[in-house]
Amino acid sequence: MNWFPALQIAYILILIVVTIRILYETRSSTKTLGYILFIVLVPIIGILFYFSFGVNYRKRKLYSKKIIQDKPLYKDIKDRIEAYSNLAFKSALAANGHQSLMEFIRKSGSGHLTSNNELKLLVNGEEKFPELLKALKKATSHIHIEYYIYEDDLTGNQVADILIDKVKEGVEVRLIYDDFGSHGLGKKFIEKLNNAGVLTSPFYKIKWYAFASRINYRNHRKIVIIDGKVGFVGGINMSDKYRNDLNEEKHLFWRDTHLMIHGGATSHLQYLFICDWNFCSSENIDYNESYFPYIKESENIQGEMVQIAASGPDSSQPVIFYSLLKAIGSAKKSIYITSPYFIPGESIIDALTVAIQGGLDVKIIVPGISDSKMVNTAASSYYTELLPYGVKIYKYNKGFVHAKTMVIDDDLAIVGSANMDYRSFDLNFEVNAVMYSRRIAQQLKDVFNSDLKESELIDTKAWLNRPKYIHLWGKVVRLLSPFL
Repeated sequence: MNWFPALQIAYILILIVVTIRILYETRSSTKTLGYILFIVLVPIIGILFYFSFGVNYRKRKLYSKKIIQDKPLYKDIKDRIEAYSNLAFKSALAANGHQSLMEFIRKSGSGHLTSNNELKLLVNGEEKFPELLKALKKATSHIHIEYYIYEDDLTGNQVADILIDKVKEGVEVRLIYDDFGSHGLGKKFIEKLNNAGVLTSPFYKIKWYAFASRINYRNHRKIVIIDGKVGFVGGINMSDKYRNDLNEEKHLFWRDTHLMIHGGATSHLQYLFICDWNFCSSENIDYNESYFPYIKESENIQGEMVQIAASGPDSSQPVIFYSLLKAIGSAKKSIYITSPYFIPGESIIDALTVAIQGGLDVKIIVPGISDSKMVNTAASSYYTELLPYGVKIYKYNKGFVHAKTMVIDDDLAIVGSANMDYRSFDLNFEVNAVMYSRRIAQQLKDVFNSDLKESELIDTKAWLNRPKYIHLWGKVVRLLSPFL
């Protein structure tokens, strides 16, 4: 037992070093205190947990390969994109009340403003997939696809068959799938695509020796770019379960929202895809004019205004989180939010509270039926903070609402892949389309009002009067919200 005191001293020294590291590297004081208490109160396991989930690996060398490879491409196209964006921004100054949001997204480097877009809102998979299949069949130059979930089912094989046919026609086809989200894809499916000439790559392949850090950073984007002219972005993955026209009797109704873009905004979706591809695959895509056809049309600023807001472990700041905060802060009349995982954090709670006390109409649709009881329990603790101030929260009961949307007043609409939770704000690679369009805002508002008819308004008094142990359990689970 002579070695036991030495082990105790060694462990105390390790504890001190880890504590100092937490103090220096964790931005949130709440998280800092939580991690320190955890490593002190739960010996060894607490330290292992911190290094698995608490370390911000994105500030280290985890994504340095991607960052280096971004530079040549960005340098090539930067000047023309900025010139185009400046023209669009000048045209927007007198026409829109969200210049501050536009300027923030532009300066963040996330997405330049584009004004030559034709937009189509796609409600549920039964609207998205026919449009997607039609567009894929028309491809003549290239198809770039990036999905969090891609499944080997009817929908996944319908798309795969088209991709294989397009390769035979001489079209370049590339597919990125998240290794965690698409874990169900077997080797046979990938080999079928590869043997036909479709280039595929898992994003950040999960390996046993780096399991903890890699599983924590997921590519949650859903992007398709066809010939650099047509783009798809939103919340709908490549899977049968997103289609209510399949197995109607057995299938849980899935309420989701996607967007089809013809126009300049596809250029930034293209840029994101190429950056992600250069990071995760063995092939580096070089700059090619055919990938960015709209950059050559910088004088054309007629159409609907769109910015692509993107962020992830490779971005210097949480652009999507900040853009949602600024959007809420810009509201003058109404804020309508739909989110399947509503774990917004203190900043957004404060912003919504200020908005409702300022006389704005604030409504939120959340799942009544959820695919995660833990997330629903954590989210419920936030309802308790908003309901007393007059925020109206509705539980969608027709099925599972998976849409990630926001409508501000009558002229700002946001559709994308980002949930309103810690994971989307801080850990995942995400992408949102921010649209300064009265037409799309009205369409999205109409969809929101339609969803309200399938939803139940939470009664504030009854909610607050629930048994104390239920409120306590919600607060306990909420402590785990950064990891859900």
